[in-house]
Amino acid sequence: MNWKRYFWPVVGIGAVIFSLLLLWHELRGISLDDVWDGMAAIPTRGWILAGLSSLVAYAALAGYDHIALLHIGKKVSWLFVTLCSFTTYALSHNIGGSVFSGAVIRYRAYGTRGLTGQEVGVLVAICWITFVLSTLLASGLVLVFEPQIIDRFSGIAHHGLSEAAGIAMLVLIAAYVFGSWLHLRPLRIAGFQLHYPALPIVARQLLIGPIELLAAAAIIFFTLPEVHNPGYFVVLGVFLVSFSVAQISHAPGGLGVFEVVFLAGLSDMDPVGVVAALLVFRLFYLIVPLFMGLGIVLFFERSQFSRKES
Repeated sequence: MNWKRYFWPVVGIGAVIFSLLLLWHELRGISLDDVWDGMAAIPTRGWILAGLSSLVAYAALAGYDHIALLHIGKKVSWLFVTLCSFTTYALSHNIGGSVFSGAVIRYRAYGTRGLTGQEVGVLVAICWITFVLSTLLASGLVLVFEPQIIDRFSGIAHHGLSEAAGIAMLVLIAAYVFGSWLHLRPLRIAGFQLHYPALPIVARQLLIGPIELLAAAAIIFFTLPEVHNPGYFVVLGVFLVSFSVAQISHAPGGLGVFEVVFLAGLSDMDPVGVVAALLVFRLFYLIVPLFMGLGIVLFFERSQFSRKES
């Protein structure tokens, strides 16, 4: 047995179990009826805006693939790229290990459109870089303009440290842009070669990339209660911390991990209302896209099978 194959899955499952125990301890005084009442209390306007935010988030994720294909110089139909991107993220967000699971799905899909394994590897790398840039840019701005966001998790004021971390993140973004302007040499790892994105590509990464994070956080913001609501910018900061920790944990779908961290960040709000908003987020951002993605996969595989038969 190769223990490396099982290490991260075990870590992910362990993170889920540990987080669910913490979540149970945090919510032990809340019944299912309370949560149901919390969801019923969300106004129709909140449901509609949350649904629209989900559409914007997945449209921005489709932009990741479009940017990567533009960098590679490959033309694939707009509809195919959009459906492929949607399916990739809908499945990988729930499975966990989004980079690796997303690579498998993209290789299967884009291979039918003439992309080689190396080209798919470059596409996955550019999408991952776009996500990292987006997270750094959004997090940097939040830490600079809302440095007290860290106080919600630590309980101790670290405003100077938060601002310094935010500025450091923005400096990294500036360095990335500067590297593109310098036309740095390609990165070579064994037979893999990754060219530095040109400035127009970088501009698209920094414009389209953060929209996905902003829209995903908006799903929760629009469904949170108005009482003690700290405002969108703080919710965005809490979302970025929670989403990042969930990604690092390798827990499938960030199950439990995302909720525990988010509840800690909004501890001054009614936990029933926060849990209701998080359930809506999982419904619109994870569960509904998952079933739609599975349907797209079945349709795609059936069409490929029919094509081979004919």
